[in-house]
Amino acid sequence: MNTLSSSPAGPPRELTLQEVIRKYHDVSPFAIIKADVTRRSLSYTEKALRAVDPRIHQYEQRVLIGSNGDDQAAVPVALTLRDGSSIIAMPSRTATNPYVVDEIDGRLWLTDKGEAVEEVEYWYKPAYYDQFTSAGTPMWQVASARPQRIDIDPNSHCEFWNKGGGCKFCNINANSAKSHKERNIAKRLSPRDVYETVREALKEPGAFTNLKMSSGSILSGEQLLDDEVDMYIEMLQAAGENFKTKKFPSTIVASAFSEKQLARLYENTGLLTYTSDIEIPNEALFAWICKGKHEKVGYQEWKRRIIAAVDIFGPGNVSTGIVGGCETAQPHGFQNESEALKAVLEEAEDFASRGVSVVHTVWVPMHGSAFHKQKTPSLEYYAQLAKGLHNLRRKYKLNIDMDNYRKCGNHPDTDLDRVI
Repeated sequence: MNTLSSSPAGPPRELTLQEVIRKYHDVSPFAIIKADVTRRSLSYTEKALRAVDPRIHQYEQRVLIGSNGDDQAAVPVALTLRDGSSIIAMPSRTATNPYVVDEIDGRLWLTDKGEAVEEVEYWYKPAYYDQFTSAGTPMWQVASARPQRIDIDPNSHCEFWNKGGGCKFCNINANSAKSHKERNIAKRLSPRDVYETVREALKEPGAFTNLKMSSGSILSGEQLLDDEVDMYIEMLQAAGENFKTKKFPSTIVASAFSEKQLARLYENTGLLTYTSDIEIPNEALFAWICKGKHEKVGYQEWKRRIIAAVDIFGPGNVSTGIVGGCETAQPHGFQNESEALKAVLEEAEDFASRGVSVVHTVWVPMHGSAFHKQKTPSLEYYAQLAKGLHNLRRKYKLNIDMDNYRKCGNHPDTDLDRVI
């Protein structure tokens, strides 16, 4: 395995986008483009921004991690590629070599150093975005729209940050404080607002096939995380009032709950699938990067709880996410990409062999995170990571329907499920 090209003089040279596409011809070029745009970020020309039509395009969104746009007001929240997959990325003030979205002859293009790379479209806005709840809350602040999924983040504050234990790649609390200050976006949603927004979203025929909730961790309660479980039960029950059946297409991305907490969640809500992110699939790096989670729960217990969830939700209905590439963060991360990839895929296979799918996001050293000055791995690393995780799902016959390109759109590896 070679992750960098040889150079006759000087340090190894990273392969370009086109070189990676040619070398990994069995990986969708759209998934490779998605990974590269996400890791390098993007910006917009004035012409491209003038093409944003606030009546039909999504330009503002409630997001847990990332941003609502750093410096530009009406910035598209995401792009659609020609194969129907998405790029979910925002301009970043820390980006040093971003792609540029430009309008050329009336069409939108991703460009790199002035060269057109791929045609794109802006995400369209659902009708409920312009409505308000009975409490006066703009519905776009309650539920974000992914391609075919309603995303609700009921609590945007993570208590692991309270005593300096926040994950080093994450900017959730910084983004939450900024969103509240600049756009009056509430950190905690009300069940009534959730019920009313889901009710309006479901009036759009064929628009949504799944509902996802995610939240910052809540540590309080009789047992650690009990109050987070109670919050999900309350919010899922509120959303569930809009469905005729007890169970409805749904997932949460939450902390790693105990078996007792998972059973309570499953029995008292319409929830069908469950995700808890292991974040960094390496115990020593988890302890460094996810200090709060390691101190309160520990890597091995966090992992054990995710696997135990399979007994409740069933094989293929439990997944875990990793921040792909963060295992190379310095000074304690892997310095060799081949070794990093090998370690990640070995741990991912241990999850997969026990019924848990592993998906990856592309690590972005975001402003507001402790790692905002770090450097991501090469594009070739991401092509191999996406292919490796996809192959593990095929080997162990695991589906990832709750996180595919229609429902989430933020994982290069799950995009491959539609083409291979």
